[in-house]
Amino acid sequence: MRNMEKVKVRTGADLWIIVITTVTALGVCLALNGQLSQFAAQDDVPILWRLIPVALCQYGVAGLGITIVCMIRKEKFSKFGLNREHVVPAILLSCLLYIPDLTLTFVYGEWHGYCPFQQVWTTRAVLSGSLPVAVAGMLITAAAWGFFEGFNYAVITDKVNACFPSGHWWLDWGAIGCAVLCVLIHGAVGITPRDVFDMLAVIIVIYGSLMVRKKTENSWGLVFTFIFLWNAY
Repeated sequence: MRNMEKVKVRTGADLWIIVITTVTALGVCLALNGQLSQFAAQDDVPILWRLIPVALCQYGVAGLGITIVCMIRKEKFSKFGLNREHVVPAILLSCLLYIPDLTLTFVYGEWHGYCPFQQVWTTRAVLSGSLPVAVAGMLITAAAWGFFEGFNYAVITDKVNACFPSGHWWLDWGAIGCAVLCVLIHGAVGITPRDVFDMLAVIIVIYGSLMVRKKTENSWGLVFTFIFLWNAY
């Protein structure tokens, strides 16, 4: 019992580190949003120089907190599902969860073609550069907006569930909390039918992917879909 309490206290501290780091980074990004967007649009500046500060802001919001915690606790990323076991089912099932969101995109005539990270400010400029620049830029983009944003949810979910365990498999407080957090961060909130459908689609993607991760004990499904589907259409 005493060991369980120690784990809860330590994990609670981890969550506070993640929250404080994320909120601080988000505040800085919001304060600098205007300058960053203008800088990212300056064609006379090499694209990698424009990409790096924007990517650092993204990493600060979705990645820095869990990195700090893992370094402090000496926890390997593999502890949170980055392993080879059940990787194919994890990826396939996670991809299937995007069907409702893709359906909405087609129904409302908002399909703009497929391109990973097309909603990121700098992606078009990165892809229009030379091959070395395009490869380096897409790797940076995939790390900040793909790997860490997806993996961030896996780590946070585990930390929340360690503090607030549930006796029911489907009642996963970490997955529920991350789904709600994602809805709020991405502004998928509203009262029109389209807003409600968008919110439900985001919940299906995040909560569903985290439950797939729970079932398969593999986080590569989250990472894969955040790289190849989340901002890709």
